[in-house]
Amino acid sequence: MSSWNRLNSLNSLTARRIQRGLEWCGWESDAAIAIIRAGRELTNYGQYRLSRQQFIAAAAVGSLVIFAAFYLFYHSITVSCMAAILGTLAPRYRRRTLLLRRKERLKLQFKEALFSLTSSLAAGRSLENAFLSTLDDLKLLYPDPRTELLLEFQIVRFRLENAEPLEYALRNFANRAEIDEITQFVDALAACKRSGGDLLEVMKRTSIIIGEKLGIEQEISVMIAQKRFESRIMMGVPFVFLAFLGFAAPDYMAPLYGGAGYVLLTIALLLLLLCFWFMAKMMGIRM
Repeated sequence: MSSWNRLNSLNSLTARRIQRGLEWCGWESDAAIAIIRAGRELTNYGQYRLSRQQFIAAAAVGSLVIFAAFYLFYHSITVSCMAAILGTLAPRYRRRTLLLRRKERLKLQFKEALFSLTSSLAAGRSLENAFLSTLDDLKLLYPDPRTELLLEFQIVRFRLENAEPLEYALRNFANRAEIDEITQFVDALAACKRSGGDLLEVMKRTSIIIGEKLGIEQEISVMIAQKRFESRIMMGVPFVFLAFLGFAAPDYMAPLYGGAGYVLLTIALLLLLLCFWFMAKMMGIRM
């Protein structure tokens, strides 16, 4: 009986470790999935939760790419299958990519909201009414009701209708967004209300300055995206070249698939991975 208990305990410990490993890779627990489906928490833009379908798709694509890359180098199904296990790490990087994309979308939407807010303030509206008017403008710009900033401004409107101060509603949004420009805007609003300054003029100037900053960041992001696309093409060229030689001149490549050839291939693969890591670091500029 004691041996049976120890076996059950060992199996339970192994299962928990596997579960923690999968969660580190991006697999969400049943409790987290239930919370998402029930909509019981506001979106935290500093985190991104992959659905089960997204996790499986990312892991499958990652495993397939790694299998193909290793097979081109080693022409061994066994080695390629063992390496393909690393594809389970792909959802972690996919989650990070989707998180950054969502933040970029939110920045762009906030820039459009600032332009609308500035126009409303210039027309003589109060700050609260200007925000409500901005929500109507956003609905015209973004017909999709699931648009991130549209949902957030609807939450702000709901809180204003329940007599909650505007700066408190915006502070909650800024804390969840974790975007410097939104935090700076809310800080300026709170400081102006505390000091009793010309609120409308300060908000107009703040909106213009932050909007210009976001515009410059967007231009830089476009240039970086172009270079990132070029770097991905460069990353794929060695594998395309290797595949071409393998199919067009197999006799020429045959000496590499035996003896010291595997050592040379391994060194070449490690150097390629080092180059890929270095290029990814160069393209990973964040503003």
